[in-house]
Amino acid sequence: MGSVWVLDDDKSIRWVFEKALEKAGLPFKTFSNTNEAINQFNYEKPAVILSDIRMPGESGLVFLTKVKEKFPHIPIIIMTAYSDLDTAVTSFKKGAFEYIAKPFDIDRVIEVIRKALELNHSQPEAIEFESYPDIIGQAQSMQEIFRIIGKLSQSNATVLINGESGSGKELVANAIHKNSNRKDGSFIAINTAAIPKDLLEAELFGYEKGAFTGANQRQIGRFEQAHQGTLFLDEIGDMPVELQTRLLRVLNDGQFYRVGGQDLIKVDVRVITATHQNLQNLVKEGKFRDDLFHRLNVIRMNVPPLRERVEDIQSLAQFFLNQSAKKLQTEVKILSEDVIEFFKSLQWHGNVRQLENVCHWLTVMAAGKVILISDLPSELKNEPMSHFDIEGQQSWQELLEREVFKHLANSPHNLYEQFVTEVEKILIQEALKSTKHRRIDAAKVLGIGRNTITRKIKELKI
Repeated sequence: MGSVWVLDDDKSIRWVFEKALEKAGLPFKTFSNTNEAINQFNYEKPAVILSDIRMPGESGLVFLTKVKEKFPHIPIIIMTAYSDLDTAVTSFKKGAFEYIAKPFDIDRVIEVIRKALELNHSQPEAIEFESYPDIIGQAQSMQEIFRIIGKLSQSNATVLINGESGSGKELVANAIHKNSNRKDGSFIAINTAAIPKDLLEAELFGYEKGAFTGANQRQIGRFEQAHQGTLFLDEIGDMPVELQTRLLRVLNDGQFYRVGGQDLIKVDVRVITATHQNLQNLVKEGKFRDDLFHRLNVIRMNVPPLRERVEDIQSLAQFFLNQSAKKLQTEVKILSEDVIEFFKSLQWHGNVRQLENVCHWLTVMAAGKVILISDLPSELKNEPMSHFDIEGQQSWQELLEREVFKHLANSPHNLYEQFVTEVEKILIQEALKSTKHRRIDAAKVLGIGRNTITRKIKELKI
């Protein structure tokens, strides 16, 4: 078996791989740049290559292209700490076996290496790709979205996208379409929850003249409009059960009748669906067909809510501010550091769509070029703050800091007295609880005198 080559200019990364590969019993060689690896090709051929993208000299993507031209069977795993959708898609376009964003789980990478060693290394024919700049994300969860879109670029599989309202499910669906071999076809989007039940069937499948009152002429439905393209059905969980049967038939057979029609219509459509609901629960409740769920759930993607990708908030906000300024033909506003931190503390129940609307409002309403806390709409300043970040629960210092921040935005008066009083009260109450209300012991725990705790108990009305 050939060895595993690791290319990375970071010595610590190479060290981690050396230890992990040695433990896994896999032969390996490490290189600090692509030139070293290219020279080594004169003496041996690797079984698998892991390559960083950004290194001194040639980039990992250039190296990937060169190796694939001469040795298309060698699987190459791309690693990067600076990822976006373009990079992920381009990596797969150039023939990457897998795409991994840093920081990564080394055990997972070892599993990927083993798969690369075992699987057939033949690569499908590459296709052209388009970038989709509206999807912005450096969060680890978004890196996974980019990776899946890259994988799907060479597939026509049905996709189910889960995510909260406003999280960007349609953008992801559009990106899948634009980076597929159907990109020259139409991308047709329809929100099944926004169309009355009685009209949804005609909207999807079209109708013939005279099919019902008001049908004065033939109407082509969304399935026909999406022929050789992609049909995106948003909020699929709200589709009436009787229509679910028709949808299942079209997915299985690729054919249907228009409402009131007798001619069988055949279509070639890729279907992508999305929902904020748990379809499996709807199946258990009898509100969604089990067979349709499994037909739609071929590839599942989860779009994270904005509160779980706080590192993307600043870049997303500036993108929306730039867009709004362009539409309104006005100067581009920027966020102050205080506003950025405040934005990161919010729960953003409306997700990316809410952030976009806020940025448009600020472009219109904020007085100066730099947006301050005082410029924010009052309802935003009163919005509950998030108590968790993507790493888990935050420290009490961070929570206190954000609570102070919130009060500064709403009622910046006597904050010192308010917070010191509350902190003192909590400290004494908890100390008394832990000592079964023995004041002397509570005073010792707190490091204050007996007279002091007695006076504070009276002052604070504990």
